[in-house]
Amino acid sequence: MSTLPVNTAVLRSEVRLFRREPGSLFWILGFPTLLLVILGSIPSFREADPSFGGLRPVDGYVPVSVLLGLIMAGIQAMPQTLTGYRERGILRRMSTTPVRPVALLSAQMLLYGGAALVSALLALTVGRFAFDVRLPRQGFGYALALLLAVVAALALGALISALSRSAKIAGAIGSAVFFPAMFCAGVWMPVQTMPEVLARSVGLTPFGAAAEALNQAAAGDWPGWGHLGVLVAWTVLLTAGASRWFRWE
Repeated sequence: MSTLPVNTAVLRSEVRLFRREPGSLFWILGFPTLLLVILGSIPSFREADPSFGGLRPVDGYVPVSVLLGLIMAGIQAMPQTLTGYRERGILRRMSTTPVRPVALLSAQMLLYGGAALVSALLALTVGRFAFDVRLPRQGFGYALALLLAVVAALALGALISALSRSAKIAGAIGSAVFFPAMFCAGVWMPVQTMPEVLARSVGLTPFGAAAEALNQAAAGDWPGWGHLGVLVAWTVLLTAGASRWFRWE
C-alpha cells in the first residue's frame, strides 16, 4: 500500500482534531496578534523611540509576535499532543497497522509548523494595515529566518516530547522552557533594546537569534549568517537529542 494516501489521511484527521481545540487555536493563531493589537493601541507605542533605533515600539513588536506564535505551537501545543498519544497507547497500536507512528509525527510537525506560519502572517498583516508597520524589506531573508525558527521550535518540541513520560510532564517542561523562550524572543524587552552583553547572550539562543535575524530582514538587511548559523546548530542539536530519546511507547 502506498504511504502517500495514508499519510494524507492522517494529516487530514489531525487537522480536524486541531480545529476542535479552541484553546490551541486561540493561543497559536489569536494570542500573538491580540498582544500586538493591545500594544499597538498604546499611543506611546506608535511614536518613534530612540531606544528602538528611531523606530516605533510597535514596529519592534511585530517580529516578537511572529515568534510568539511558533513558540506556542512548538513548545506548548505539540509536545502535549504527542505525549498524550503515546501515553494512551495510540502510537503503539498504530505500529501494527499500515499507518506507522512516523506518519503521525510528520503530520503533527506539518500541522503545528503550518499553524505557526499562519500566525506569523496574521501578525504581519495586522501590523501593516492596523498600525502601518512596513512589511519586511528583505522578504526572502525574512522568510528564510522564519522557516529556520519554525523548524528549531518544532525540534525543541520534539525533544520535550522525547523527555516526557506523560502529557502532564510535557506541560510542566514546556512551561519551564516557555518563559525563557519568550524572554529571548523579546516579549518583555525586544532584543534591540537589551544591553549589549545581554543581547549577545540572548543571540546564542534559538529564539534570540531568530529575533535578531527577523529584525535585520525587516530593516532591509540580509539576516546575519551568525544568527542563521545559531538556528541551524540548535536545530541539529535538538533533533539529534529527540531522535536519541524519543520512544513510541
